[in-house]
Order: sequence, then structure tokens, then C-alpha cells
Amino acid sequence: MKKMKIFEPAMCCSTGLCGVGVDPELLRISTVLNTLKNHGIPVGRYNLNSAPMEFVNNKAINTYINAHGPKGLPVIMVDDKIIMEGRYPTNEEFTKLLDLPEELLAKQSKPVKVKITRKKSGDCGCKGGCC
Repeated sequence: MKKMKIFEPAMCCSTGLCGVGVDPELLRISTVLNTLKNHGIPVGRYNLNSAPMEFVNNKAINTYINAHGPKGLPVIMVDDKIIMEGRYPTNEEFTKLLDLPEELLAKQSKPVKVKITRKKSGDCGCKGGCC
């Protein structure tokens, strides 16, 4: 089985889904990763803010960050090789990169409607008013 790791820029929380403005791409990625996990296909997901040592300890990512800075994130690795930078894989790319059946993520391609409830800044526990 191929191993994928996603190295993301610093976000308020591990998924980037906190706060009042939810990025639909981060929601899609979280949904895809949950689907993969539920089918026994773990994907490592590392946020620069919450898992900085993963960036330091991974030689390829450390070299990438030193050369390009965090602006090029996210970086996608498969079997310890950087295969994509600056964006997340599409659902189709996920299945191809991980050698999975196309239908596994086919139903994920439809937009997901999300009801967003707004909280006052600081009510979610985030520091620095990030919400």
C-alpha cells in the first residue's frame, strides 16, 4: 500500500475548519481523508502550526521549506517523494496516486452543504482571535 503525507501551512486547528469562514477545499480534504480512513487507508496530515517537528524531521520537507518557505504549502508526498506542491489532489488524483478504485471517492465529488454557526471571537477556545 502506498503511503501519502500532506504537509499543510499553519492553521488555527489541525483541519482548518474552525472559525466563521470555512474553506470549501479544506472541507473536501477532510471528507476525503475521513472516507479513506474509514476504508483502512490512513493518510498523514501535518499542519505547520500543530506538528512542526514533522516538518523538521522529514528531510525532503525540511529542504523544501528552506528553499521555498511555507507559501508553497500544501505539499503532498507519496512514498516519501514530493509529488505535488501548492495545492491538494483532486478526488481523481487521490485514487490514482494511492492506486484505489475510482468509485471510492466518486460520491465525494458533489458539493457538500454546510451550515455555519457563528461564534463571537474567542468563544471557541482559539487564541489570538483567529475565529
